[in-house]
Amino acid sequence: MDFESRRELRASVRSIVEGTIERLGYALIAVELSGDRAGPILRLCIDRPQGVGGGVGIRDCATVSRAISPELDVWDPLPNAYRLEVSSPGIERPVERPEDFERFIDFRARVRMGPASSRRRYKGMLKGVEDDHLRLAVGERILALPLAEIDRVRLDLEPEEYARLAEGLPAAPGGHPR
Repeated sequence: MDFESRRELRASVRSIVEGTIERLGYALIAVELSGDRAGPILRLCIDRPQGVGGGVGIRDCATVSRAISPELDVWDPLPNAYRLEVSSPGIERPVERPEDFERFIDFRARVRMGPASSRRRYKGMLKGVEDDHLRLAVGERILALPLAEIDRVRLDLEPEEYARLAEGLPAAPGGHPR
């Protein structure tokens, strides 16, 4: 599946399931498509809404999976059979929603660009979104990466930062990630 088709499919899946996930008391963090030898995988990453600590566990993921499976069966966004996985964000938390780009300003992140970009991978500090571009500090420079060309963004957290985020706390005392 090409880059644009993947982007459209992720947006379609988000529009199908996000309302149900929110009604259950969770937030849809990311929609990812991948695969292995057994076939395609549709992975939905959920969390508690911002400010609600505790993270999500296996029971939460199972509850969401059971609730959205019928919706996905009806709307059938993927053309062939696939596996549905619902998971927590984990230490390599995906950043996809506009509010998360703002929430995680000054966090380290890894960015993977789509095939049209001259450079595919970046590491730096998130600096928010402006004029449909992700602002990323790489060394002393602030880059403006077009959101339409970004394939994936993941936080690059230290274990202590991850533990604090899982509890709904700022990444470091005082509210700053470092």
